[in-house]
Amino acid sequence: MNFERKTQQRRKAYAARAAQRDKETLSRCICKRFIALPAFEHAQTVLWYLHCRSEVRTHETVLQQLSGARCTVIPYCTEDTEGRPRLGLWRLQDRAELVPGMWGILEPPKTRWGESGKEIEPEHLDMIMVPGVAFDRQGGRLGNGAGYYDRLLSRVRADCIKVGVAYEAQLMPEIFMAPHDIYMDYVLTEQAVYPAKI
Repeated sequence: MNFERKTQQRRKAYAARAAQRDKETLSRCICKRFIALPAFEHAQTVLWYLHCRSEVRTHETVLQQLSGARCTVIPYCTEDTEGRPRLGLWRLQDRAELVPGMWGILEPPKTRWGESGKEIEPEHLDMIMVPGVAFDRQGGRLGNGAGYYDRLLSRVRADCIKVGVAYEAQLMPEIFMAPHDIYMDYVLTEQAVYPAKI
């Protein structure tokens, strides 16, 4: 039943996200809201994501962050020692470091994975921009189903601020959350910042 419910919510949210008009303008608004959060001012190491398909667009803002004082980190899809999917974390300093990877998402080339000084441990993150298929206003999140972010979020510090970003059209009244699922501290859209109510 819960699996069917999640599948229905995903289908509805994918359609809403794909149909969203003026994604570029709304995405810039969402990224500005993210940067305006008090937590961002205090964060030293921030994990962004580089969008694909119809997700909130982030490339422009991420590249702008490279000239700042903060450590800008992006994720890439890899595997752990047991072959399970996981996110690697890469300290990004130049756009030229990136090549198209899985699903066409920009990432560091495989030949550089694990490079000293570039790989960041989850415990070092102060703030995370978290993509999702759907969210609710209480901080619940529905991902794509592969578990990449679930595994990452289970390894960050308790005080790491987790911010789900989406278009308002992707919000649901309630996301079904399993016991192992992790709530966001904020859900942020082009219309508002919703602090988690958990």
